[in-house]
Amino acid sequence: MELDEAINNRTSVRYFSEEPVPREAIMKLIGSAIRAPTASGLENWLFVVFQSEEVRRKLHELIAEGMKKYYMAVNLPEEKMEKLRRRILEEGMFWAPVYIGVFMDKRTRFLPGKEFDELEFIWSVESAAMAIQNLMLKAVELGLGTVYIGVTNFQGIEEKVRELAGLDENYYLVGVIPVGYPRAEPRPRKRRKKAEDVVKFI
Repeated sequence: MELDEAINNRTSVRYFSEEPVPREAIMKLIGSAIRAPTASGLENWLFVVFQSEEVRRKLHELIAEGMKKYYMAVNLPEEKMEKLRRRILEEGMFWAPVYIGVFMDKRTRFLPGKEFDELEFIWSVESAAMAIQNLMLKAVELGLGTVYIGVTNFQGIEEKVRELAGLDENYYLVGVIPVGYPRAEPRPRKRRKKAEDVVKFI
């Protein structure tokens, strides 16, 4: 598969089949993820694979809780909230055979001094985000679907995800990535803006 094909076919998949994802495929995803650029060469990322049914159930419930908080923050009407609840809990939206939690270790840094805390944090999150993109593009090549979940970062939820992962407060959750074979044929969406609309040459 050409890189352009993977980039153009990548789309957010929210419904997955029950077909298991082989461990070999998961390791290929992680292998691609760690080829991403990493600030100061620190490689301070950690990928936690949630695959037991018990842990996945708990994580799926936390995703549902995060989605509720997200839409409550924008005052989504009650009837739409109920529709969302049905999609997640009854129709299986975001229910996947594997979830990959992408964390970064806040203790691993390059610049000493508290004045660099924020900058080091930003660099670490950027490094993890680039790793996630590599992982998602590799998933396209392998016929797998993915979606980025950020709502697990709401206060009170992120801590519970870390607890499920067996990690302490030294780790920061950058995102949760459901992974699985798409339930239906993925349909990549067109971008509202063209490259010409978001570029400035100086």
